[in-house]
Amino acid sequence: MSLTMSGLKRCISQVSMLMTGKPINSSESAWREESLRYRQARYAARRVRKRVIFKHGDCNVVQWNVAKRRRRYLQDIFTTLVDAQWRWTLLVFALSFILSWLLFALIWWLIIFTHGDLTPQTGSNVTFVPCLNNVNTFTGCFLFSVETQHTIGYGSRTTNEECPEAIFVMCIQSIVGVFIQAFMVGLIFAKLARAKKRNTTLLFSRNAVICLRDGEFCLLFRVGDIRKSHILEAHVRAQIIRKKTTREGEILPFYQQELKVGADGEEDRLMFIWPMTIVHKINEKSPLYNLSASDMLRERFEIVVMLEGVIESTGMTTQARSSFLPSEILWGHRFETMVTFRKDTGEYEVDYTRFNNTYEVDTPLCSAKQLDELRATVSTSQKLDRMLGTIPKTFSNDTLDLSSVDSMSLDEHIEIKIPEARAQENRLMAQNNFVQHINEKSRNPSHTHLAVENGPESLPKNHSHMAVGDTKYTDPREAHMHRSHSHASMKKVHGLTPNGIGHAVNGHNEHKIDERNKIKK
Repeated sequence: MSLTMSGLKRCISQVSMLMTGKPINSSESAWREESLRYRQARYAARRVRKRVIFKHGDCNVVQWNVAKRRRRYLQDIFTTLVDAQWRWTLLVFALSFILSWLLFALIWWLIIFTHGDLTPQTGSNVTFVPCLNNVNTFTGCFLFSVETQHTIGYGSRTTNEECPEAIFVMCIQSIVGVFIQAFMVGLIFAKLARAKKRNTTLLFSRNAVICLRDGEFCLLFRVGDIRKSHILEAHVRAQIIRKKTTREGEILPFYQQELKVGADGEEDRLMFIWPMTIVHKINEKSPLYNLSASDMLRERFEIVVMLEGVIESTGMTTQARSSFLPSEILWGHRFETMVTFRKDTGEYEVDYTRFNNTYEVDTPLCSAKQLDELRATVSTSQKLDRMLGTIPKTFSNDTLDLSSVDSMSLDEHIEIKIPEARAQENRLMAQNNFVQHINEKSRNPSHTHLAVENGPESLPKNHSHMAVGDTKYTDPREAHMHRSHSHASMKKVHGLTPNGIGHAVNGHNEHKIDERNKIKK
């Protein structure tokens, strides 16, 4: 009883507040303020969530100020009636028959009126023959019109050869009746069988998510079909609608850009036998490439997704639509698995209670561009460390010019600019490694490039053949020429050129370079 009284009191308080604008007590005042705050927040959310396509697929677009709109709609009356609501379609369906009955009933009444069937002449020797048998009133004319148009034929009301115009009108009404029936049957069938109703069984996830997949940022959303009859040739599309300013300063408020989407981010053709996760890879070609998690909260755009295919049961083409706003995209989430295999029945089971379920995963909050730049910088640093730390072991016949490491191309697609401080550090490291390598090789007499001070005079004269490296020579001059060539090639390999490392370490190792310059070919 107390609960009933409290509920009644609250209802009276709300009614009095709506009528007078004044609450009864302080608690009702607080309730009113809370209601106003909620209402304002709700309206604010409506203002912020401006969308072109609603979640259920309808377009939020109204045509306005169209010249001769009604005339254009009447010229395509069939499509107009198919697109109209059911109450208008049924009204047109009923009026088309009723008005045709009344129209021809009026024509039949005029025929019998002009012929004199309403006031037949009696008392004369001539027998009066009416145009319509047993039709003497307008009601009889209406019944005869219905029977004629739908070929009912009860047998009491008939025409005869007395009035040729009656025979002609009867033929015209039969033709018009068939035409109206065909038109209305086609209209109702097209309205019942249109592919728009098939969209109610095609589902889109409530939210889209952004997470890492195979090391790349990806935008994911889910589509599903709850019917057993499949969608043939199903393919999915996605477009982003946002504001854009061109180079000339032109503002495009609703610029549409295509997003490459597909199953697993590859092909947009789907084998649509169970719910699938559609993937858009956020790479340098994606309009979402520069957006981070914080930017996603400030940006204003709308991602419109469309699923198209052929209905297996009817062969008609259908299209389902939905859209996602930035507030409906969850950063750092992933969809739960829906499909499981049941051993007891040997079937794959789809649990649609998990269709919109997501769970959090570790995801960087930076944009895809920043992540790629960071990875490229780290990869470049690792490659430079390996390359510069092992220069003596990885020489080739080409000159290594470390003054050009400020800009290195990792592959044919990415070119990374290395900071100047990092480049100087790498050059100093290369110089130290090179000096250590020269010192080690100078102390090792068995290496290919030997320390030669006085040219051929310092060669032993009591040897019939000389060994340089692993090659034996019988002529000292031949061995001397080989050593000269070896040192010249090492100067080229080690970068002892005005543009190479030798120029940078020239003051540090000047004595050894002068000794090697004494050798002549």
